[in-house]
Amino acid sequence: GLSTGQRVVTVQKGPLYRVKGSHITLWCKVSGYQGPAEQNFQWSIYLPSAPEREVQIVSTVDPSFPYAIYTQRVRGRGIYVERVQGDAVLLHITELQDRDAGEYECHTPNTDERYFGSYSAKTNLSVITDTLSASMAPQVLTRDEGEAVELTCEVSKSTTQHTHLSVGWYHLQGAGASHAEEVLTLSKDFILRPGPSYTQRFLTGDVRLTKVGNSTYKLFIGGVKLSDQGQLYCEAAEWIEDPDEMWKDISRKQTKTTSLVVTSQGKDLSVNITAAKSSLSEGDTLQLHCMVGAQKSSSRHFQVLWLLNGVEVARVDPHGVLIWEKEYEERAKMGQLRAFKQSNMVYVLTVYEVGLKDNGTYRCSVSEVETPGEFHSIQTNLSSGIQVNVKPIERHMHLSVSTSTPQVMAGDALILLCEVQGATSPVFVQWWHLPPQHPGPWVLVATMEQDGTLSLGSAYQDSRTQGNLRLEKASSSTFTLVIPNTLDKGDGGRYGCKVTEWSRGQSWTKEGETTVTVISMGLGLHATLRSRIASVRYGQSFELICQPGANYTFEEVPVSVRWLFQPSPPTGRYLELVQVFPSGTVAWRAAQPHFQEKAQLTKAASSFRLRIRNTAAADEGTYQCEVEVWRRNTQPLGQPAATTKSNAVGIKVVLPESKLRVATKESAVEIAGGSDTAIECKIVFAPNNSQFTITWYVLPPPPADATPLQIIRADYSSILEYGAEFSSPAQKSRFLSQRVSSNVFWLRILSVNPGDQGRYYCVVEEWLWLVDSWYKLGEGASGRTTLQLKLPERELQLEKTNSSISVREGEEVTLRCLLQGTRLPATRLSATWFRQDKSGHIRPLLTLHHDGSIEYPREVLARRLHLRRPTAGDFSLTLRSVEEGDAGVYHCQVQDWQQPSEGQDWALHAWARSGYTQLTTIPP
Repeated sequence: GLSTGQRVVTVQKGPLYRVKGSHITLWCKVSGYQGPAEQNFQWSIYLPSAPEREVQIVSTVDPSFPYAIYTQRVRGRGIYVERVQGDAVLLHITELQDRDAGEYECHTPNTDERYFGSYSAKTNLSVITDTLSASMAPQVLTRDEGEAVELTCEVSKSTTQHTHLSVGWYHLQGAGASHAEEVLTLSKDFILRPGPSYTQRFLTGDVRLTKVGNSTYKLFIGGVKLSDQGQLYCEAAEWIEDPDEMWKDISRKQTKTTSLVVTSQGKDLSVNITAAKSSLSEGDTLQLHCMVGAQKSSSRHFQVLWLLNGVEVARVDPHGVLIWEKEYEERAKMGQLRAFKQSNMVYVLTVYEVGLKDNGTYRCSVSEVETPGEFHSIQTNLSSGIQVNVKPIERHMHLSVSTSTPQVMAGDALILLCEVQGATSPVFVQWWHLPPQHPGPWVLVATMEQDGTLSLGSAYQDSRTQGNLRLEKASSSTFTLVIPNTLDKGDGGRYGCKVTEWSRGQSWTKEGETTVTVISMGLGLHATLRSRIASVRYGQSFELICQPGANYTFEEVPVSVRWLFQPSPPTGRYLELVQVFPSGTVAWRAAQPHFQEKAQLTKAASSFRLRIRNTAAADEGTYQCEVEVWRRNTQPLGQPAATTKSNAVGIKVVLPESKLRVATKESAVEIAGGSDTAIECKIVFAPNNSQFTITWYVLPPPPADATPLQIIRADYSSILEYGAEFSSPAQKSRFLSQRVSSNVFWLRILSVNPGDQGRYYCVVEEWLWLVDSWYKLGEGASGRTTLQLKLPERELQLEKTNSSISVREGEEVTLRCLLQGTRLPATRLSATWFRQDKSGHIRPLLTLHHDGSIEYPREVLARRLHLRRPTAGDFSLTLRSVEEGDAGVYHCQVQDWQQPSEGQDWALHAWARSGYTQLTTIPP
């Protein structure tokens, strides 16, 4: 029968032991799974210090999986996962650390239809110290072809775990060769294994490896060949057996190389080296000659190597092309070294201005090749060695660095001294600076050449910062560095003087340093603003005290203060009132000129005061002080060294309390159309020295919550201001504000018409002159007075049919208003058109008075409203160039007027209201 597989995760069996610093791998694989062939893996660790806590390391699917302690190593590929196949991976740790020891868990996210089987597995990893060592003394050995050579390698370990060692010898043929050829290896299983090129010689016993004692391994090669020439080294490896019974190399070490030169027997090549002088002093010139002896030398091809203490310095190929070893290239470029082919038999090496590093044994090695460019030599011969001794020139130069300004304020000068003793020739002087708490590198301040030429470091070339920095030679042995204007504490720290003396190509350098402290102007700088009172009555005085503070005393530095003000309500930013400079000069700003007349500025030992007299409402707001400290050498030019702002202090100016009371009784007025009337506004109580502004409003009917319309405003200076709905000349002539007595005001309405009906009231504002201006103390509103027209009992016959009209914007429309029946010849007619807008407000549009005059409450509509009146009883209204805002409900009212007798006023005799017309506008 068939059954569904069960998921199984397998990880490399532990415990595993690996060496600190090595590159290690752990494998993990999954089987019996469902889903895609490529499975995902997630690695975690349980540290010995917290064995229950999972620490996530790396995932093949989620870049955010690693915890913070592993994030950097994962991003830098110090830890990564290599996918061997879809369901198997290797975890790589490129440089094992002590903290990597612990229990590792490999987890595979579920891709199965249901959970069945194991989804993770664990293994233990221990990190051990690398104790393996391998060493062999580097040397140059010369053997004739057929002679024997023996090399010794010391190998040891002290690992506590059970491990095995393997020791092998390897051969590098030719300079620059990268591929090492195996000579003979003693494996971890104690089996000797020769390299392919040495198998036959091993079988005949010409190549042998023996172990002497616990740690000495010897390689013996009997009968060396020309092919053995090159570099030989020893490599040791330490092996451990893992729980899966597999052996793993946990550490490898290589020794330094030994150079083997094999010379051919029976050849006529001879090499000699000579020196004009082998005992020299520093700065002398060393010249060496390499002499080649051979028959018919002019037709043969030689390559010459110059060696110092067995290490190659340079080589000259058969064409005379010179190749320097890397560590000598720079000296050759500077002209301190020279090597050339004088002839096919003479080669010259010259070292100018020798130093102690040029001590040692010099040799030249000559190899003959068949043709130039051929790698293998026919024969090679090495000269005997010449010992060159270079004696040092004794110098007794001493250096002392000091300062006369160990602690200064920012802005003061630094003076540094560098005294040199024992120099016999002009010296090169450098000043360096390392700011406080700065890890480096040091910054170059200035240099003085031997001839007195000065140059400044790039950070000190702007004279506007630290001033005109000076480096002076006060005497033959004293050098002075002056920084006239320190900026801040960054100019403090360590200053070093480095002096170099040159003689015969050699140099002697002495260094010294001193420490200075620059107290920063901003160190602990702060300011506190306070006032004894937060509220002040108008006309009184208040005082603000600005108290600066710092980690130094203000008597030492110049200080200035700015006073800032933000009116109430806030305008968004503070305005500068005045600045007091360190010299005592006062500069008033134009933003708030009234302060200058009543402000008093004083300075105490460590505080600044601003006193405001005759306080007015304009003085209410928020105050701040801004303190600036200056360097002594830059004030008043330049910028302040440090600035701080105080806390904000609010000052409230209390105005006199308003005692205004306005009559609030409701009333009603009913009059006949065409009559005049007056609405009363009465002040019940107010102080004698108050002035009043009266504003009249009307609430037209309906609706009840309609917005009041301003009719007219008369301020305390008797300046009139009409509302938008009452600004036409006709309306201004009918609505008048009148002061009847000291506490009674009237709104007079002339020739009342139906559009004047509504609820009227006044708003009284109390104003008082305080110190420097008029101020509003309060206000009160009167009760409503309802104005109604007394309509006659007789009603005219007017068409009352309701209708709807739609008209396209831009066109014109006529709204009907027709009087039916006959009227008496001695009467006159008047008519008013009304419109009710979307908000429910009913407002008059046009009134035809009985004397034939027409009134437009809104002048802006006059050009578009037209009464045609083809007959006496036709009051139809034509609306031209219809706009969207013309939509609404329209109706008209018609009044019939009679004159009782000659000379008397016309009286309303009859009236009528038309039906309603709904006007709808259509977009063009």
